[in-house]
This record gives sequence, C-alpha cells and structure tokens, in this order.
Amino acid sequence: MRPCSHLVVGYALDRFRSRGELIRENALLRKQLEVACRSIARPRLRPMDRAMLVLLARLAPTWRGATLLVQPATILRWHREGFRLFWRRRSKKSRGRPQMTAETIDLIKRMARNNRLWGAERIRGELLKLGIAASKRSIQKWIRQVRPRPQGQGWSPFLRTHINEIWACDFLQTYDLLFRPIFAFFFIELASRRVIHSAVTRSPTSAWVKQQLREATEWGKGPRFLIRHNDDKFGSSFDAVAEGTGITVVRTPIGAPNANAVCERFLRSVRRECLDHVIILGEQHLRTILGRYCHYFNGARPHQGIGQRVPNRPPAEGRRTESGAVREIPILGGLHHEYRLAA
Repeated sequence: MRPCSHLVVGYALDRFRSRGELIRENALLRKQLEVACRSIARPRLRPMDRAMLVLLARLAPTWRGATLLVQPATILRWHREGFRLFWRRRSKKSRGRPQMTAETIDLIKRMARNNRLWGAERIRGELLKLGIAASKRSIQKWIRQVRPRPQGQGWSPFLRTHINEIWACDFLQTYDLLFRPIFAFFFIELASRRVIHSAVTRSPTSAWVKQQLREATEWGKGPRFLIRHNDDKFGSSFDAVAEGTGITVVRTPIGAPNANAVCERFLRSVRRECLDHVIILGEQHLRTILGRYCHYFNGARPHQGIGQRVPNRPPAEGRRTESGAVREIPILGGLHHEYRLAA
C-alpha cells in the first residue's frame, strides 16, 4: 500500500473518533517528537519523560499504535516500576517503631554515665518506671556512645613491647623432583630476625612437631611468647610442651597473615632467594640446602627490619676510611655471594 493510501485510510478512521481522543493521541505524539528532537543520536528518556509517556498512554485508548520511540511493553514495565516505588515509599512511612525523642536519649546517656554498673536491662527497667518504653537494642546503642568498650592492648603495641621475648614458627611446603611434598619447619626470633631452628620431613605429625620444639628450646633457652598458626599439624601436645617450658603460645587469628608477618616474610625470602632456583632431589638434599641458606641468612645477609644489620654480627662502628681488598665468597653454588674484607 502506498503512503498516500495510508493517509487516506487514517483520515477516514479519524472521522469516527472523538475530539478528546484525538487530542490525547496528539499529545502523546508531540511528547515523543520533543524527546526525539533533543539530539541527533539515540534519544535519551529522562525520568520525567517516562512519567509523562506513562500518563499519556493511560489517557489515550489507542496508545499502542501511537508509541514510536519505545515498545508498548516498555511503557507497561515503567508503569509497574513506578507502582512498586510508590507503594514501597508509602509502606516505609507506616512501618517500624516510633523514633525515640531527644529527651529520652539524653536520659539514657545520663543513666549510663552516672551508673557504671547498670546494663541495658537495668536502664530499661528504670525507664519503664517512668512510663517510657524502649527496646534493649536501642538502649545498648546509646550506652556505647557514653561507655565505649574497653580496648585491650593491640597487636602492634604487643609486638613492640615484647619484641625481645617473641619467637614465631611456621611450615613451608615444597616438592621434590618427582613432585612429592616435603615440609620444612622453622623457628625465627622476631627481634634479631635470626633463624633459631629448621627441620625437614615428609610427614609432619604432631609428635614430630613437638620434638622440634624440644630441640629448639634445649637447655631451657626459649622465648616468653611463641606465635603460631591454627594448623592441625601442631596438635594439643605442642601447646602442652610449650607451657611446660614456660612459653605462652599465641595463636594468630584466622585470615590474618599480618599477625605472623615476620615469619611469613622469611618464608617468602626462602622461596624467592633459594627454593625457586633449586631442584630438590630428596629430603636430605633439602635439609642440606636449607641449612646452608639459614647459615647465610643468620651470618651474612642484611635485613631491612633491623636497619640493614646482620643477625649474628654486631653493628659496624663508624665508617671504614682505608681502602682494601674485598673477598667474594660464593653461597649455594654462586646463587648468592658474601663480601668480606681481606685480612
């Protein structure tokens, strides 16, 4: 059918429609034309435009045929969303308990401040005597503003205070040439960053771990506090042996690697500076490699955490003024080198 025939048929049908119906349909078309003329690109409908199209579609009976910019289903969806938004806001006004007055809040704070031994239920009873109804949770909310919870010693102040009396221990899992797991176990002193004890095994049972604690604290030399993870390898017997030697075991919280940050950083150094460059042939091979690395770690490697000093060496006094020969000593087959002044 040609465009002119469309106009003729449309004009003939409009003759049988009322004036008001034509005015409403014309308003709907004018609104869509206004939105389309805003820009050359795809027209963007604002919230007010959507509300006007929904209203005009509600008034015009033939709105489905007069909708050009969007689908009729889109207008119906806008209407449902507006309906839900209206009743959601309407229901919020009538829902919940009445708000507590400022005078009642001040009274709760004054009771909590002047009566340190009173809890929320005790204050609630006093309020009921005065004819004031309040929930326990609301009273607790205002009590916390006047009487905050007592704060104990944080983790960082604890480490700074007892740094010379704390050891840390942890496992390091690696694999040999045939991809069989091997476990290394370390004790490290936090103040000096010195590796106290290291051991290697394929089956880290609780009895084996307990024995390593005995070997690390021989002759009664041990720390006051020992930091460890919540690993099943330790078992209850590990804590019993530690308490028998006067050591307080401090377990790190779950999901808090910074609680044992010094030991975690040491394990990272072992991997990055040693194990990532060596193919482990077996348990004895790993024991030898870690023994050499720990000897280098304690006696030759400077550490940032202690001011670039070496754990087993006294700090250098002053600055060397005379030039002299420097010896280069290979470590772990040349993976690292130690530099010393020639005699």
